[in-house]
Amino acid sequence: MSTTLFPSPAEIETSTPAGRDRAIDVIRITALTGVILGHTLMATSIIRDDVFIWSNLLTESTVLQALTWIFQIMPLFFFAGVAASVQSWTPGDSWGNWLMRRCTRLYRPVFYYLGFWGVTLTMLHLLLPINVYRPIAGIATQLLWFLGAYVLVLAAVPMLARITTTGQFVIAVAAAYAFVASVDAVRVHTAAPTLLGYLNLSMWLIPGLFGVAYRRRLLAPAPALVLSVAMFVVNVALVLKGPYELSLVGIETQQLKNMSPPSLLLAGHAIMMCALAIAAAPAISRWARRPRIWWLTAIGNSGAMTLYLWHIPLLLGVHLVFDYLGYPRFDPGSPSFVALSVLQTVAMVVAVGIAFTVLRPLENDPMPFWDGGLVARPGSRSALVGTLLCVAGAATLASVGWGLKDLGLYLTAVMVAALVAARALAR
Repeated sequence: MSTTLFPSPAEIETSTPAGRDRAIDVIRITALTGVILGHTLMATSIIRDDVFIWSNLLTESTVLQALTWIFQIMPLFFFAGVAASVQSWTPGDSWGNWLMRRCTRLYRPVFYYLGFWGVTLTMLHLLLPINVYRPIAGIATQLLWFLGAYVLVLAAVPMLARITTTGQFVIAVAAAYAFVASVDAVRVHTAAPTLLGYLNLSMWLIPGLFGVAYRRRLLAPAPALVLSVAMFVVNVALVLKGPYELSLVGIETQQLKNMSPPSLLLAGHAIMMCALAIAAAPAISRWARRPRIWWLTAIGNSGAMTLYLWHIPLLLGVHLVFDYLGYPRFDPGSPSFVALSVLQTVAMVVAVGIAFTVLRPLENDPMPFWDGGLVARPGSRSALVGTLLCVAGAATLASVGWGLKDLGLYLTAVMVAALVAARALAR
């Protein structure tokens, strides 16, 4: 047993199973690192007249909006997650138990995260002006949208796992893409209610379908590369000739958003990115054989949820400190903008590194009264546990529109209640 803080590269290599798919782990942690770096570089803020203004550089630059076609890599999380988990599902297993095992790991750090924000927001409510406090409360849990959508996609894995041939895969992807296209057609050409667009959340099944195809070798690297290029051409045409806007990350100025609710352009982007990942997987696997690369990958993935959750409060904290000291990073045209960008990025690297080291055990160590749930056999109890976990995922997804304020507080309470009920049944 190593006495150092993290295992050595040699220890990691020794403990890695021979058949481990290293490409999936590299894709997952690379995507996560890109998300954190993107948020750090894109976020801007300033406090004016006791109002906290949280903005984004994407609103200022068409070039940066175009770069979201590279850095919008959230589909790869769903792709990697399903690819890593589909083999563990066996027809006839307890669905509730299978989903409970995954939600146990996913939500374990979330309980600590919500506890942190409960204490922090209570203090900030007393210390900060209301129009500084409320935006912070709203931002606090925005990134949990991913967790909610991911749980719902995982819940569908037993259905996705029925796909065993290339023909079934192609039909399923085409059907999902066509469904999103039909919803968008109604949204664009009629006065349909805004909520209709959220039917397009089903597009997150598309990366899951590609995860199944990758795991079962239903799509070879060469045709995957052709598909990726073809979808890129289609996506460009949708922007140039259709109603879609360039940025794949939601910004205030968008008339037809691509991210929330998802659009056909985002569905096409998911196909493009996942096909490209399959095409690149052999090269990524070879690269991941390097001891230092694999060490960084394994260590990073051991605290992936820690990195994902905790970088947002750290980013908010860095911005608030700079704003209250009189050095807001807000106007790209100011002489100090580049220097402030470098300082904030360095501060984030240090803060995230410390948080990862200190908080990673909360993700990996069993949590009293939460870990250990079991539903041994399929049946009504298994179905109820799985349904409650889906309710928790849906409430998590819905709550992010408000964060930890207003209706978001009630939806967060529903999420926690559903999780507690599922665990009580999984005794």
